[in-house]
Amino acid sequence: MTNGEGNQVFLNTNVLVFANAIEAPLHDIALKAIETRYNTGVELWISRQILREYLVTFSRPQKFLNPRPISTVIERVRFFQSRFHIVEDNLYVTERLLALMQQFAIGGKQVHDANIVATMLAYNITSLLTNNTGDFARFSQLITVLPLEASTA
Repeated sequence: MTNGEGNQVFLNTNVLVFANAIEAPLHDIALKAIETRYNTGVELWISRQILREYLVTFSRPQKFLNPRPISTVIERVRFFQSRFHIVEDNLYVTERLLALMQQFAIGGKQVHDANIVATMLAYNITSLLTNNTGDFARFSQLITVLPLEASTA
């Protein structure tokens, strides 16, 4: 585990995507990062938003992969639901999101990342494993952003 990482880690969509696409550039790193945490008892968390984003990613062409059969994508989501802790998007998440939007002047696509942070804050999850550390840098006083590539060092 990385310094500053608690016993709970929220997984960003890109980590799940890389771990589940053998052709992804960071496949081995993402898979090892998840497996190591899981095997050492770290609670791994995702949200319904992460599941939706995963569905979007694997059902359309990407730079490094072709769409998967829908049955395969659905099977993976069901697996995630059985393997990871899942938090719901609720009133508390929305209220945190609105507060973050005011505090950080967020708009457009940034709302998706802010909603992840809002979800984490609403459920007291303080660490986020992601390959997009820059997207979450503005929230570094609220959460610990764990870079995927450094997570196996």
